[in-house]
Amino acid sequence: MKSITITAKVKLYPTSEQMIILNKTLSVIRDVLNFVSAFVFGQEGIRYLELNHALYYPVRQQFGLRSQMTQSVFKTVLAKYKSMKSNGHPFSKVSFRNFEYDLVWNRDYSISYQSVSLNTLSGRLHIPFESKGMEHWFCSGGRFGTAKLIRKNRKYYLHIPVTLEVENRNILNHIVGIDLGVNHLAVSFDDEGNTRFFSGRAIKEKRAKALALRKRLQTCGTKSAKRKLKKLREKETRYVTAVNHAVTKALISQYGAGTLFIIEDLTGIRTVTEHVRLKSRYVIVSWAFYQFREMLEYKAALSHSEVLAIDPKYTSQSCPVCGNATKANRNRKKHEFCCTVCGYRSNDDRTGAINIYRKGCNTLFAEAC
Repeated sequence: MKSITITAKVKLYPTSEQMIILNKTLSVIRDVLNFVSAFVFGQEGIRYLELNHALYYPVRQQFGLRSQMTQSVFKTVLAKYKSMKSNGHPFSKVSFRNFEYDLVWNRDYSISYQSVSLNTLSGRLHIPFESKGMEHWFCSGGRFGTAKLIRKNRKYYLHIPVTLEVENRNILNHIVGIDLGVNHLAVSFDDEGNTRFFSGRAIKEKRAKALALRKRLQTCGTKSAKRKLKKLREKETRYVTAVNHAVTKALISQYGAGTLFIIEDLTGIRTVTEHVRLKSRYVIVSWAFYQFREMLEYKAALSHSEVLAIDPKYTSQSCPVCGNATKANRNRKKHEFCCTVCGYRSNDDRTGAINIYRKGCNTLFAEAC
């Protein structure tokens, strides 16, 4: 069995009276988070039991929080500082600006067929929610984790991590190599020699226009420009997510169950910015490649397929015919691959997909031996 986890983003539809209670709860929670954060910042290295002993009663008396809500706040603050440390950032005070509230399954929230039950300062609220597209996750016996209640643009969302157990299948019907890029968002090459291109030209042009608009707004610097920048950033995030969903869904639908998808392990791609021209950095390294991989992995698991990530070294420079590996083989401007030794010629992204496919097959063969 294999465990996969996805975050189900559920939209809530509270009444006007429930909105008042939610707003008050979120506002108080934010104040408590910053209060506890200031204390933790002054007590670097403090542990949960020590924090609980020092602030449990003061927080409940000063802010009127319930017991479980108080415990959740402590865990949220400590998790933020732990994350900051694990990411290598210098120790500094964490500020909470957004209206967010972590809820523990079966203690702070539960889900029925028609509504979500939430723990608030005024007791339990039963709020209708939109379940469209999430039926599979709520009806398949998944495990629910700690959810996050979010207020955004006067709308309310509940982000719920759901974990499912999926059976592993060792039968392989297809092996597919996938090259990720900019001019072509993805290029696949399968075991039957077929190639499929997912063009990124329109996406590249749209993001270039958004970048130009963002630069003009940043130069302006007014409050309205900053509000526009925030909306533009959120819009682009939604667009990138939608594109990644569409491409990964198309790949899964095309090949079906029992497929091994081989992709490049692009961990640490952000660090290559120092080797990329300033003019090209946004285009080359800002796409959500890791998000693409996560989507492909969980969708593959649901369809009883698998994803294998390989070392990307020389996949764009190696000739699939003679094995010659040099930068001169690839012409980035013309998007063409031409081997300087044997003369093999093809699209550079297609050549990358072929090399990824073969490298993945070699990895499988080595593991089998």
